[in-house]
Amino acid sequence: MTNSGAVWRNWARTEAVRPVRVERPATPGAVQRAVLAAARAGLRIKAVGTGHSFTGIALAPGVLLDLHDLSGLLSVDAGAQRATFAAATPLHRIPRLLQPWGLALHNLGDIDRQTLAGAVSTGTHGTGGALGGLSTRIVALTLVTGDGSLLQVSETENADLLPALRVGLGALGIIVDLTVQCVPQFEVHAVETAEPLDAVMQGYLERTRRADHFEFFWFPHTGTALTKTNTRLAAGTRPGPSRRLARWFDDGVVANDVYRAMCAAGTLVPALIPGFNRLAERTMGGREYTDASHRIFASPRRVRFREMEYALPRAAVPAALAEVRALIERRRWTLSFPVEVRSAAADDVWLSGAYGRDTGYIAVHRYWREDPGPYFRAVEEILLAHDGRPHWGKLHEQTADSLRQLYPRFDDFLRVRDRLDPERRFSNPYLERVLGR
Repeated sequence: MTNSGAVWRNWARTEAVRPVRVERPATPGAVQRAVLAAARAGLRIKAVGTGHSFTGIALAPGVLLDLHDLSGLLSVDAGAQRATFAAATPLHRIPRLLQPWGLALHNLGDIDRQTLAGAVSTGTHGTGGALGGLSTRIVALTLVTGDGSLLQVSETENADLLPALRVGLGALGIIVDLTVQCVPQFEVHAVETAEPLDAVMQGYLERTRRADHFEFFWFPHTGTALTKTNTRLAAGTRPGPSRRLARWFDDGVVANDVYRAMCAAGTLVPALIPGFNRLAERTMGGREYTDASHRIFASPRRVRFREMEYALPRAAVPAALAEVRALIERRRWTLSFPVEVRSAAADDVWLSGAYGRDTGYIAVHRYWREDPGPYFRAVEEILLAHDGRPHWGKLHEQTADSLRQLYPRFDDFLRVRDRLDPERRFSNPYLERVLGR
């Protein structure tokens, strides 16, 4: 335990807090003791991971739990293809931990710096029209509840709580371990192309049905979409070149170092941005390669940005994106970061953006030194009009009253919260806004 004089900040520099104290438990028992000690002191307590949420979901004004030492592979059931990890295991470490067992995560997002518990709790997802997000693969977890108890939840024990805890927002307790349904290791063949945006929008629904993984980026001020189509292959299958060195240069140097310089220049001279985006339009795309799944799904992201993402009924994505495009043209905004479009299958996780419907995602971004407010608020209006649901870890302006209309099981989730944390020991200002007191 340490008294805190330092300020904790998230990666995007959108949130900061000076906690009363910081604790670094290394065991579930130590987490229990920390929860009880916080209760005796009248302090709220929150676990933080790597700070990759753009919202204040992990802010800990009272006791900040740094779970860095609660990390690693705990056990594997090779026959069932299930692996149990300590809560703060970083996603980027999991492939190496699973490799000796011939297992892999079924899907990943394009950033893998988050902890497993943090990614699950905020509804992190990748892309794949027939695939659910990471939370849908959680088959068991262990939780420290508001009274300091250790609660086991699985498909056979307290199973009624799984739909709530799979995306629990950190509001139901402190997760100390999770069991993930894995798949056999596989490789992915990736094809990246630059295509006319209008054609990509027209074919979006069919391509999300046909491809294992399909996504695209559109740089405002251009008419081109940069598409990425991934096909899953059995491990050891190599129909195309790996080109790891070339990809390292493209993804590491060009997509980060060069792009950071372009964004910084665009902040000083906004008139440069359309030209930069047209340069990206001409130079990006046209790649084809094969590699292990996790190397294809995730890419380094060293350019700091801010993001808002909404989950829409998939059929609404083309029309909503067309409205966003028209909005940008009408307002004459100069925007350096692309709009990203992905998809996921319907699921039964209560606070998942994909609950009950096949889903498409539209994400908008701004360089971290630019004010995202006017752009994000205007886009948010469009996405809400298309029955959009906000990503919990990304910027939005919704409250409990509006979110209740968007998530059919919202009140069921609140009842679980009342059961597991009646004293609101795990709450904070963000959770009060989105869930109520």
